[in-house]
Amino acid sequence: MEQLTNNSIIWAAGENSGDYLASRVLPAVAASRPNLKMEGIGGDRMIQDGLDPWFHASELSVRGYLEVIRHLPRILKIRRETMRRTVQLRPAAYIGVDAPDFNLSIEEKVRASGIPVVHMVAPAVWAWRPQRIHQIKRAVDHLLLVFPFEEKIFKEAGIPSTYIGHPLAEIIPMVPDTEGARRKLNIAAQGPVIAILPGSRKDEIRWCAPAFFGAASLLLKQEPRTRFIVPAADEQRKKEILEVLNRFPDVKDNTVLLDGKSHLAMEAADAILVASGTATLEAALYKKPLVVGYAMPTLSAMLILSKGQTKWISLPNILAQKTLVPECVQMFCSPEILSSHLLHALEPKRQEYLKEVFSEMHETLLRPTAQLATEAIDQVLKR
Repeated sequence: MEQLTNNSIIWAAGENSGDYLASRVLPAVAASRPNLKMEGIGGDRMIQDGLDPWFHASELSVRGYLEVIRHLPRILKIRRETMRRTVQLRPAAYIGVDAPDFNLSIEEKVRASGIPVVHMVAPAVWAWRPQRIHQIKRAVDHLLLVFPFEEKIFKEAGIPSTYIGHPLAEIIPMVPDTEGARRKLNIAAQGPVIAILPGSRKDEIRWCAPAFFGAASLLLKQEPRTRFIVPAADEQRKKEILEVLNRFPDVKDNTVLLDGKSHLAMEAADAILVASGTATLEAALYKKPLVVGYAMPTLSAMLILSKGQTKWISLPNILAQKTLVPECVQMFCSPEILSSHLLHALEPKRQEYLKEVFSEMHETLLRPTAQLATEAIDQVLKR
């Protein structure tokens, strides 16, 4: 049997999405290596699956250059401590999950010290900062890819990788049960049902929610029977959402505010208004028409958009390499523009077209993710 340097595997996942993706793989890895302890950085799902947490993933949940600066001392402290403990422990492997700004520098040092490194969810060099591929080559023994088009990119760069499919494609049903989801949420709809997801971060809610609920208010004037479902990531986000919602009493009177249950909200909806991120892919996998809205401080937006390598910010459009769904960014993230796109999203022809396109997309992302990831990690551990 191969010699292991220690009795643990270190995981490092940032934000809700990283926690969610890692939670689909961690139990299979733990089952294949019952002698190894799973520890590191993760969220509630990973902790429930047996991770012994050093820090909670939510502590890394910051987006935008200016927003990161405010939280930088705390993040740097967590990074230094994670690096120190990992090198000291000499684990069997370090598995970074997404969060490349946090993970890559740790991975580079950890790998240089002789500890094997696996990174799940490749940094999006095809979208921005393509020069980062050189750091990935130095930092990572093996990449676990969640999008099929990435295979060619990393093969040409000489970086060992495995396409494992996207974990969400296994979780989300190929045919959503819209009526069943509405029954579970006790929603008796007489008109359209719109799921509104203004983001899982404080800054996203601050910048996106007013425009989103403003669009909902305009939609009610066009279609008074519209109902809205708003899932909140946690109690703090729920409080922040409610503060904005209180400014739109007509929308609040027609809104169901949920504790979590974002997937159920999407499944129950006729259309979805969503901030950019993994939720855009979730909406597409539920075969729902979506409208993407995003706003942030102007300087942050200028810095991020100036580094962009792709015309799109939402995963459905990036995967399709064309504009399937509208993206309303910065000044275009206005109630008037968003509500106009939502009305279009509710048109039957539009719904049927996107249902067909998103079903094909779902098929390309469907793989036995946990099995493929575990096999790849096992090969790294045996070296």
